[in-house]
Amino acid sequence: MDNFVQLAKTAVETYIRCGEAIVPPDPLPLAMKEQAGVFVSLKKEGRLRGCIGTFLPEKENIAEEIIANAIRAATLDHRFPPIKEVELATIDYTVDLLSPPEKCTEDDLDPKQFGLLVEAGERRGLLLPDLPDIITVEEQLRIARMKAGIPLKTPVRIYRFTVKRHR
Repeated sequence: MDNFVQLAKTAVETYIRCGEAIVPPDPLPLAMKEQAGVFVSLKKEGRLRGCIGTFLPEKENIAEEIIANAIRAATLDHRFPPIKEVELATIDYTVDLLSPPEKCTEDDLDPKQFGLLVEAGERRGLLLPDLPDIITVEEQLRIARMKAGIPLKTPVRIYRFTVKRHR
């Protein structure tokens, strides 16, 4: 398990067991000193159990971003009840570090290679790249719009990004 995944796991386990957020490691590993958007995904028996993240950095460094998003994925993903202590041993973690989003057109997309962010007014929908069962650009756009509550006919701004995935 790499440092990114271990940090997410420790953050969730400590928060669920003790109700406290951990502090970033000291000294902070060089790879965690930068800023980036971070998504933390939790799976149980191969099925999504929580996923929350930031497409732009909100914290001082990647370590703080991982800690905050790991705790939020475990406790605040509205699609799932909060993780319970008895589940901790069955949770698998993925940490995705996002590149800055770049404005693009549909022709610039590839659901296996690029994540997608769509915007219309204040509404935003985001999908990470290389998700199972999402193989076409049309599908990726439709699902991102649906997540944001943006009707199909409404014009959107489209952004793409890459991820460095840690499992």
